[in-house]
Amino acid sequence: MIARALAEAAAALAGVSDTPRLDAELLMAHALGITRERLLLVPPAAVPGGFAALVERRATGEPLAYITGTRDFWTIDLVVGPGALIPRPDSETLIEAALAAFRESDGPTRILDLGTGPGTLLLAALAEWPAASGLGIDRSPDALAFARRNAERLGMAERAELRIGQWGREVAERFDLVLCNPPYVAEDAQTGPGVAEFEPSGALFAGKDGLDDYRIIVPQLRELLTQNGVAILEIGHDQARSVADLLRKEGLDPVLHKDLAGRPRALSVRRSG
Repeated sequence: MIARALAEAAAALAGVSDTPRLDAELLMAHALGITRERLLLVPPAAVPGGFAALVERRATGEPLAYITGTRDFWTIDLVVGPGALIPRPDSETLIEAALAAFRESDGPTRILDLGTGPGTLLLAALAEWPAASGLGIDRSPDALAFARRNAERLGMAERAELRIGQWGREVAERFDLVLCNPPYVAEDAQTGPGVAEFEPSGALFAGKDGLDDYRIIVPQLRELLTQNGVAILEIGHDQARSVADLLRKEGLDPVLHKDLAGRPRALSVRRSG
């Protein structure tokens, strides 16, 4: 019965997901209260009663992470839900770039995450550098509520301060590492199924060319970085040149980082002088 239910669910989700079978398995595991690995290794005999309702929700385009309430990112597991941008694997490029930037040192002492959402980049970075502490800024109270829950769950509440704010506007401190995944989708751009319908628009869209928030953030970077500090910004796959130009106008020399698919995904800069 489980095999049949999974096949039927995957068929029902084929129009809204690039990974319908995986989605079906994760929803089944969630309904059963077990891991996907256990589902595949020791499949139960009966389909749980709530499974069909979960599949119906996913079929409307509701993101899988909002249905299950969690999302894996880097080495951590995050609680997510409506009001918080869902972490994407592409954003792990920023953590990889940060590790590379501090490979020859003990790592950053203070970390700033601008637009932290559910704490994605800040908490992933703090997991890498246990001696570090950090500050996460977001303008959304809903997103910060998730970030605080995640900091508590991960045992990082004492190391992660979370604060309402507009980018770096009211931040007086300087940081060794600044991470930022701002909104960068152009307002008339197409998004994947369920993205614009369910995820917070303020965390996605940034004006006609998708650059509105970079124009605010980039001029703030020098005053946010310590001497030799590093800032890493996520970008859209077609924004490398335009965001790099904004950085160069501020006297910063950007380095491009690509994601696992080989697409431009982040730009890093190091403050000197």
